[in-house]
Amino acid sequence: MKLVRDRLLHPKMKEVLDTVRRSGPISKQELLSVSKMTSSTLTRLLEDALSLRILAEVGLGESTGGRRPILYKVNPQYAYAFGLDISRTRCKLVLVDLAHQVLDAKDWPMTNAVTPDSLLRLAADAADSMLLKHELRKEAVLGMGVGAVGPLDRIAGVIQEPLYFPGTGWHQVEVRRMLEEMLGIPVWLDNGANTAMMAEYWRDKDNPGSLLYVMVGIGLRSAMMTNGRLVYGAVDMEGALGQMIIQADGVAHRMPGGNYGALESYVSIYALEKTARALAKKEIPGIPPDWLRRPEGITLADINLANANGYPAVTAMLEEAASYLGIGLANMLNVLHPDKVYLGGTLVAAFPTFFEKAVAVARSRTMYHSRYPVVFSMGHLGESAAAIGAAIMVINQLVE
Repeated sequence: MKLVRDRLLHPKMKEVLDTVRRSGPISKQELLSVSKMTSSTLTRLLEDALSLRILAEVGLGESTGGRRPILYKVNPQYAYAFGLDISRTRCKLVLVDLAHQVLDAKDWPMTNAVTPDSLLRLAADAADSMLLKHELRKEAVLGMGVGAVGPLDRIAGVIQEPLYFPGTGWHQVEVRRMLEEMLGIPVWLDNGANTAMMAEYWRDKDNPGSLLYVMVGIGLRSAMMTNGRLVYGAVDMEGALGQMIIQADGVAHRMPGGNYGALESYVSIYALEKTARALAKKEIPGIPPDWLRRPEGITLADINLANANGYPAVTAMLEEAASYLGIGLANMLNVLHPDKVYLGGTLVAAFPTFFEKAVAVARSRTMYHSRYPVVFSMGHLGESAAAIGAAIMVINQLVE
């Protein structure tokens, strides 16, 4: 059987598929209006697409005076893709269909025991189990996309020197080669912020031209898109956003060579836990009493609980961190001028007011903010975005 990923689509077929993915359900007349094809060419392509089962008919549209038009959509069962998110706190695997619907998901915590070999074997075994569970043949799988912490070489498929991983061995990991050998399917690698951006872009089909994504967790990561395409620099610079200087004579960075007063030293899980422990050691009023007995054991979960219970010193600490994030965002807005900004990651998900405060500060510190109607969003996919976007990266290969 010819593998679905090996079927070469005609360039015009790719154009039709891409348009239907973005705008479906859609009629033939609407397809004609956005393409430069003749009616006969489009008719033939639609017939071929239905024969290949890459498109499906999905009822009738509204009449404009004559017969109601047939509507076309992507056939979700034509092909499938896996998406794997490798982050510093948790890793997640998803199986999606051609319509980007998640059919299955599994995740694992990143602990001291998680090495590249053990994690990739877990992911490969889980992928095989998902195919068995859903009675899918591997021939129907386009491949696996991996959204990972960098820095990385996405062309070579290698995670290079990631910071702050709890496990050992995460240096120069040939992720693409290892997974391809385990699974027997093609694998693509990109930065997790890029794949999360990709997922949110496809989730919101009415997105404007220029998009910025900022992920806030153990570190700070960012991605940009213009007209539906990711913007890449000369090299993958994981952590570069976190090195943005907020106070030139500020806090020393936790890593040798890091900038003093860097944004990451004020806005990250590490920074919040460090500040919370300092509050406990100083016995600052307005913190949970049990913090005084175990200052070194305070974690993000404790901060979340204390904030939910209304401890004022904890709430003030979070507001200060959100304000610093807002300043960092304003710096980016003043340089990049995106139409829309997505904020994601563990901290944004854990503290909704964190998002609100950061956005308010960013707006107030942005030049010409009264005439610059930038849109902010927490997105729709939460901490699943990077994995889903990694799968979409694979599906995009059909129309590249």
